[in-house]
Amino acid sequence: MMRFPQSIRWRLQIWYGALLLAVLAAFGFTAFHLEKARNLRRIDEGLHERISLLVDALRAAPEHGPERGQERGPEKRPPPEVHLTSAQAAQFDERAGYYFVIWMQGSQPIAASAHAPAGVPKPDGHDSVARMRGDFRESFLFAAPVNCVLVGRSIAGEQSDLRRFAAVLATVGAGVLLAGLGGGWWLTTRAIRPVEEISATAARIAAGDLSQRIRTAGTDSELGRLALVLNSTFARLEGSFGQQARFTADAAHDLRTPVSVILTQIQSALARERPAAEYRETLEACQRATQRMRRLIESLLELARLDAGEEPLCRSACDLATIAGEGIELLRPLAAARGILFLTDLSPAACQGDPERLAQVVTNLLSNAIDYNRDVGEVRISTHGQNGMAELVVRDTGIGIPAEELPHIFTRFHRANKARTGGHTGLGLAIAQAIVQAHGGAIQAASEPGKGATFTVRLVA
Repeated sequence: MMRFPQSIRWRLQIWYGALLLAVLAAFGFTAFHLEKARNLRRIDEGLHERISLLVDALRAAPEHGPERGQERGPEKRPPPEVHLTSAQAAQFDERAGYYFVIWMQGSQPIAASAHAPAGVPKPDGHDSVARMRGDFRESFLFAAPVNCVLVGRSIAGEQSDLRRFAAVLATVGAGVLLAGLGGGWWLTTRAIRPVEEISATAARIAAGDLSQRIRTAGTDSELGRLALVLNSTFARLEGSFGQQARFTADAAHDLRTPVSVILTQIQSALARERPAAEYRETLEACQRATQRMRRLIESLLELARLDAGEEPLCRSACDLATIAGEGIELLRPLAAARGILFLTDLSPAACQGDPERLAQVVTNLLSNAIDYNRDVGEVRISTHGQNGMAELVVRDTGIGIPAEELPHIFTRFHRANKARTGGHTGLGLAIAQAIVQAHGGAIQAASEPGKGATFTVRLVA
């Protein structure tokens, strides 16, 4: 169980929740202020309409000037009268909710609607503006023939509606946030589950159960493809461990046989006094067993070095035809002893490689072709180069390889014909394959039981 600060799931959830909260808060703030601005704009339009109505009524009213001979001055001018029709007056009654107040030069109003609030302060300034005064929204205008006209109304209902709207936004936002967090947790859980399965499977494999594999419900996602790659890696790992276990068991078995022979011969020689000839036979048997052990140990060491990449390859330009010809001459006496004929078609096949190692490949293939051939048989060896590749083909007329054994002939210690080991360790073809693969090439085998086998080596020219 991962600790909270180190949990990828929780980190994703926190980032997702913070982002969702920021988006919802921004949306709610914007929606609230847009609604508030829309309401104020609507209210202000109603206020401005009524200011225009009052100004028009004041300008249309007859002006009462001073009597003849009296001096005319602003302080002597009587206040204008407000003449409103019944329809206009209805817009300022208590049901409509609007009120007005009119000022001349002083701070005391000269006219006001019947239900105007007491003590409405006179605005300052000379432009048409609007103001908030508690729960009242008021708009005013400085214009002739009076000093200031103000129209207002109570917006307590609108303020209450805005508060309810804010509550609705908060409730909906909280619901969306909770739903988003729940969905985010579900999504992050699904996203992290393959990682947890990979970790759990790797832990079981590390504990020794190499058969474990990651469940891959879908392979289209990145994690699905990663699971496929890891499963393939685990399969190769299991195969490598299995091969190593079989290799160790086979090596122990092959080494046990000559060791048993040596021990048996020595125990028999020490059991009683024997003639010199018998001691000589015992020593010769021990020598043969020891030579077999040496060949096996040398092959094992060579394979180990090849697997570890510690076997240096002295690459140079060489010709498979020349290497094959030298191998044929080396093994011709062994073939002649059984009446086996070498048939050659050695065309130039230039390549880059280590001549000594490639000669070892040729020798192993020719030795198998002789050992598993029938008496008075044939071995056909051909080389040629084409399409940037150098190719060597060795074909015999021997006992062949059963179809079920063919996929395993390059496996270490595998012997296709258990009845005829011929002193072989079962590592010759494995060594040949390792050398060819170290050169970046490939070796293949084909066979038809009773009609011989064909081995093909391809190297980059």
